[in-house]
Amino acid sequence: MATTSDIRKGSAIEISGKIYFIVEYQHVKPGKGNAFVRMRLKNIETGQVIDMTLKSGSEVNVVRVEKRQVQYLYSDETYSHFMDVVSFDQYQIGNETISEEKKFLLENSEVVGLFADDRFVGIELPFFVVLEVTETEPGIKGNTVQGGTKPAIVETGAKINVPLFVNKGDKVKVDTRTGEYVERA
Repeated sequence: MATTSDIRKGSAIEISGKIYFIVEYQHVKPGKGNAFVRMRLKNIETGQVIDMTLKSGSEVNVVRVEKRQVQYLYSDETYSHFMDVVSFDQYQIGNETISEEKKFLLENSEVVGLFADDRFVGIELPFFVVLEVTETEPGIKGNTVQGGTKPAIVETGAKINVPLFVNKGDKVKVDTRTGEYVERA
């Protein structure tokens, strides 16, 4: 058993038979009283996010998470399908579990698959992806004093804000952690 000092953001822990990823982690030492750990946890099966507070030094059950390269194949109404690039095994995961990551996921792209206890539980995107702008309004030159932005829809269906000079058909680099425009590709 590990303690709260052994876990970090991105770790996986088991609580009441369910596995959770730690989305946010904060160690708090108030001026009066004992220290405690405040965490925001995401259930890997349902995608539900909960807040939890534990005493500092409490024991937690850490789950080992293995990372493997997988290729995104396709999605249907309920599941997204992936294939291991080494063993060619196919896996599926619920669309609601990877709803945030799916906004920047192109078919046939390679991502990191997360496996907890040999069960496919999620994906990890690269920090930046290059996507084509499929829909945006034309930018009007000179309508702002400083650099302005306008909404755009990229080929995966995600909505991002881009500078006024970006047009339909341009390829842009997007930060997958924040969903923000970085630069033209």
